Order: sequence, then structure tokens, then C-alpha cells
Amino acid sequence: MEKYSKIWEEIKIKLENDLEEVVFTDIFEPVNTVFKVVNNYIYIVAPNEFIKKRIEILYLNKLNRYLKPFFEEVYKFRLMTEEQAEEELTNTRDFSVTRPDSRVDNKYLEGNLNASYNFDSFVVGNSNRLAYTSAIKIADQPGIVANPLYIFGDVGLGKTHLMQCVGNYILEGDMNKKVLYVKTDQFVEEYVRSASKKKFEEFNQKYRDVDVLLVDDIQFLAKKDKSQKEFFKLFETLHGSQKQIVITSDRNAGELKDIMSRLTSRFEWGVTVDINRPALELRIKILKKKLTAETSDSSLIPDDVLEYIASVFENNVRELEGALKRVLFYCTAFNLDFNVKNAELALENLVKPRNNGNFLNENKINNILSIVSDYYRISTIDLISRKRTFKYVFPRQVSMYLIKTMYDIPYKKIGTYFNNRDHSTVMHSVEKITNEIEMNKDVKRDVDKLRIKCGEN
Repeated sequence: MEKYSKIWEEIKIKLENDLEEVVFTDIFEPVNTVFKVVNNYIYIVAPNEFIKKRIEILYLNKLNRYLKPFFEEVYKFRLMTEEQAEEELTNTRDFSVTRPDSRVDNKYLEGNLNASYNFDSFVVGNSNRLAYTSAIKIADQPGIVANPLYIFGDVGLGKTHLMQCVGNYILEGDMNKKVLYVKTDQFVEEYVRSASKKKFEEFNQKYRDVDVLLVDDIQFLAKKDKSQKEFFKLFETLHGSQKQIVITSDRNAGELKDIMSRLTSRFEWGVTVDINRPALELRIKILKKKLTAETSDSSLIPDDVLEYIASVFENNVRELEGALKRVLFYCTAFNLDFNVKNAELALENLVKPRNNGNFLNENKINNILSIVSDYYRISTIDLISRKRTFKYVFPRQVSMYLIKTMYDIPYKKIGTYFNNRDHSTVMHSVEKITNEIEMNKDVKRDVDKLRIKCGEN
């Protein structure tokens, strides 16, 4: 174990040089122990769940890039808490270093799955219990129990999370498995690019040489005839070889439009499960789980405050979790008690748009905000916040442009959805994206995709 401990110390020196002092001190300085090495995973011990989650979400890919030069084989870091390590020590004292059976192909693992998406972090209730149970059984026996697994439901309910749980579970059991996660629009782009160059060897090798294929948002294959034919061939190849396929969609396979019937019928060969909007009880459970991950103290926020948040944000788990983060930040930043009154103040600018204007318009606008935040991989809370970094500003401007051009809502009204911004800010944003679309093909492509995702025909 000494070898791995020395490697970790070297990596900590690099982190200390690369990160701000306060970040390194708070997050990495207390992480000193390499607990075990199993199946090419190097387990390091974080003092609590909060630090563990921060590293997994924000820094795990960086750590694995630092680790890469130390080995010819593929090794990865995993995190565990001191409590988990102590519990494991009570069961056994025999931890051995496991060498890999064979070399793993990096392209299937590097940055492809979110390490925090695991079955332990998925909160189960009546609305998702069947989907959760089916995913566990399929992850335990990939390609055998049911193939494909088809998960459908509205935006922000946990379909991607559950799909990646399957991939992470399989990799944890055998790192030599080739697990590939891909969004459908990415699959289409890669196929079109290969077809234009008439070079299919790399494309076929990537998609057919896998043990598990995870395909997100299959509804975006609609009207892509050539891509549908290619996906059909891929499906037949993998299914015939008993390679596990997991697919997500916003609707049942039988309700997919503009996708050939021989393909949708195959989506129904295995198990089809849906994830519905969570009931109040489940939403509160989700908030408690998230609170533990954020603070390592599930009692920090009283139950009546959690119930208030859960009662307001009832449709979208992503927004629900974002609202909790906002309350945490607001009350901590201003040294306020965690009570319902202060939670209302923290969420005032988010709740207000829900109570104004036409309900149908509100649903459409909330849909745009959810889809844009998901597309750019930021939270809806950050999307409508006053943060000024490009990561948030550009998606915010795109959202304003889509709301204006799709529904022609007054600039002043649009501003109320973004923390009461002035109408001139909204006008500038719409003009900027209009110009970007004319000048930048990548921006035009992204906006066109978002229009389709938001329901424009």
C-alpha cells in the first residue's frame, strides 16, 4: 500500500499548486489515507460525506487525469468516508491489491459516467420503485435478465441518474467491462460526421465493441432516417451478442413519433418502466438525502422547511435540489436561521414567476429553463441567478432568446423569470444570441436543437 500512498501524496502536491489555498485546505488537506486497492480502483478516505461528494462531483476527473501517468494499466480513484472505512475494517482485515486481468480501453471510461450517480444516492419511492428495482436486476446480470431496459418519464425526474447507476454498478464489479454512455444527439452527430467522410471504422468500433450501451433521450432520433437505420443495425448487433442496452426517453416507445416501427418495437422487447413525478413524501426524502450530501448533517434544516420547499417544487427533482442549495447558501451567507420565513425569502424570485400570469405560459417557460439548464449541464437555480461567469451568462441569454422568439412574451415579463432583470438586459441578450446564430454555426446548431427539445415543430 505504500506505493499508492506515495502516489497520492504526489498528487496532493499538484493539487496544492493548482487549486486556490482555501479550496485545497478545506477539501483535500484532510484526505490522507489510501484504504485499499481493488479491481484497479484506489480507494481514498474522506473525513465525511460532504467532502466525499464535493470531490466526486467537482474534482474526480481531475484526480484521475493526475493518476494516469503513474500506471500502464488503467487505474481510477474512488472515495469512501472514514465511517465506511471503519465499518469495513470490522468485517475483515485482509485487503489485497488486485491486478487487472487485461488492459482497459480508456475511451469507454474517461469522463463518460458521473461517479456520483449510484444506487445508494438514488432515492426510491412509489413513483420510481419499479424502475429502480428493474435497473438493479439488470445491472446485476447485464444482457440476461431483460434487454433492453427502456426508461421513460418527464424531464428532471432521474432517468439519466438511474441509467448511469447501471453503468457505474457494472464497472464497480468489473473495471474491464466496456460501458458507453451517449446522448442520442451525440450519436447522430458522430454518425453524420462518419458518413460525410465515409469513414465508419472508428464509429463502428466505438459503438459495437461495448458490453453495455446507455443511450439517453432516444426521442431525438425522430426524423433522422439514416441515423435510425444505423441505430437499428447497432441494436441488432449488440442484442444478438447479449450486450446490455439501456434507453431513456420522454415517452413510451409506442408513442414515439417519426421513428420507424421496427425500431420502436425492439425497444419493447425487454422491460419498459416509467418514472413519474414524485409525491410529497418522496420529495422530502430526496431533500433529506441531498442535505446529507451537501452538509453531512440531515438535521440542519427543520422538517417544516423541507416540507415547504417540497410543496413548492413538485414537478422536477433537479429544480427541487437546486432550491435546497439556494436556501442553504442564502441562510448561511447571511447568518440566518433555517426557518420557513427565511426559506420563502431565499426562494422568492423563483416562486414568484410560478404565481404570475397564465399557467400554460408558466409551464412552457419552466420547460425551457429546465431543458436549457440540462443541455448546458448547470442547475436551473444558476441559470436564473445573477452569476456573471460565461458558464451561466451564455445559457441564460439563450433561454431569454428562446422564450422571446418562441412565445413573444414582453421583455419586461421575461425579466421577472431571471431575478427581475431589467427589460434592457433581456433585449441585449436576445440581440446577442440573434447575432451569434448568424455568425456562429455551432451556436445555431445548439439553438436549433434546443428549439426541438422545447417542443417547436
